[in-house]
Amino acid sequence: MNFPTTLAFAGRQHERVRNHLFPGDALEAAAVLLCSRSAPPRLRLMVRDFILIPYDACRIRQRDAITWPGSYIEEAIDRAEAENLTLVLIHSHPGGLFAFSVADDKSDQVVVPGLMQSHGDFHCTAIMTPDGAIRARLYANDMVPRPIDLVTVAGHDLLYWWDQDANAGIPVGRPMAFTSAMSIDLSRLTAMVVGVSGTGSVAAEQASRLGFGRVKLVDFDVTELKNLNRILNSTLQDAQAKRLKAEMFAQAVVEYRDEGVAESIPLSILTREAVIAAGQCDVLFCCVDSLEARQIVDLIAATYLVPLFDVGVVIPVRNTNGTLAIGDVCGRIDYVQPGRSTLQDRGVYSPESLRAEYLRRNAPEAYQQEMEAGYIKGIVDEAPAVISLNMRAAAACVNEFIARAYPFRHEANNFYARTMFSLAACEEEYTPEIAFTASNNLPILGRGSLEPLLGLPFLAPPR
Repeated sequence: MNFPTTLAFAGRQHERVRNHLFPGDALEAAAVLLCSRSAPPRLRLMVRDFILIPYDACRIRQRDAITWPGSYIEEAIDRAEAENLTLVLIHSHPGGLFAFSVADDKSDQVVVPGLMQSHGDFHCTAIMTPDGAIRARLYANDMVPRPIDLVTVAGHDLLYWWDQDANAGIPVGRPMAFTSAMSIDLSRLTAMVVGVSGTGSVAAEQASRLGFGRVKLVDFDVTELKNLNRILNSTLQDAQAKRLKAEMFAQAVVEYRDEGVAESIPLSILTREAVIAAGQCDVLFCCVDSLEARQIVDLIAATYLVPLFDVGVVIPVRNTNGTLAIGDVCGRIDYVQPGRSTLQDRGVYSPESLRAEYLRRNAPEAYQQEMEAGYIKGIVDEAPAVISLNMRAAAACVNEFIARAYPFRHEANNFYARTMFSLAACEEEYTPEIAFTASNNLPILGRGSLEPLLGLPFLAPPR
């Protein structure tokens, strides 16, 4: 599988650019996107910032033509140089033409060489139609246009526009959910599953069988006997050999997909290598039991403009007259879109809980041990029988992705930023995005692979 070149937007960024490019007067408008890059081998351009060209600054604004001052390009170059950003000149096609016109071709041959002389080794141009669809192309020093394979938006809905579909005359839109056409579409995308244990192995199994072109598996741990009742595809032989979970699962996928689909990354997500691999992906499924790992995945989603689906389960108990009983059986699924509320904003972790986790792990003498790391809160159980709960939660997590990428809900997806279910109460509750207060994450939004990665010194390259 060849990785597609990609231009990625956060939903909020796409909304602002679209609103500017289509103010309602049916005339062309323009903007400049300033984009960071992922580390190789895949080229992903992430929108870091943008400059909206004022309408009254344009000398010509017509239905099929626009001319705007070069001073805005100079401003963009000045801002791009500090972080070595790539420029994308984007304008609207109010008439709906989802292709570059002859006038666009001529304009690029005049403008782009000046960009190349001033800054960077390649830049892009793009067009947007009234429905928000985008096509983009890349120019290097030879000035031969090369299509950007995929333009994607991680918003309330997950939007994908493939250049090859447009060239083939395939209508802009998504295949129907749960069809073979959806699987074919997924074959062009890469998913990462962080944590390949209880919920993670179930999420990875679904991602692999749904048809993702590549599934990256991140887990540093080994398979043990106590895991066999809840990790899919694990065997007695794997546990006896203490085989790495990621490697065990990747090999199992070969049996029903093929070589090269599942990629084992037997590392912690807190490592430089794993973060770089995550920045190559189109979607993240976070299935970990560590708050620190969740914090890192939270940062990855914002930095690389990757949609994040986080899942967690817990079984709290109560003590009634010295007798322990199940208090509830709960699951939580959060969809986090870059530029809006994070897992920290939603209270999944906090500076205080991160500190407590650190003390519990590294300085137990400074922390009165509580049984907070297991599935059943208040009971130490080496091999809890929770596979049915894990499957319920992991399925809800993967179906949340499907609902965003191939919408099937009767209501808008923005009402479902969080799903909470209680098996004990037979209830399911939903929280809309608007209910959460988003912090300012602009310093890392779309930062890409600028060093140090994620803005964290411990992820800087070795000297």
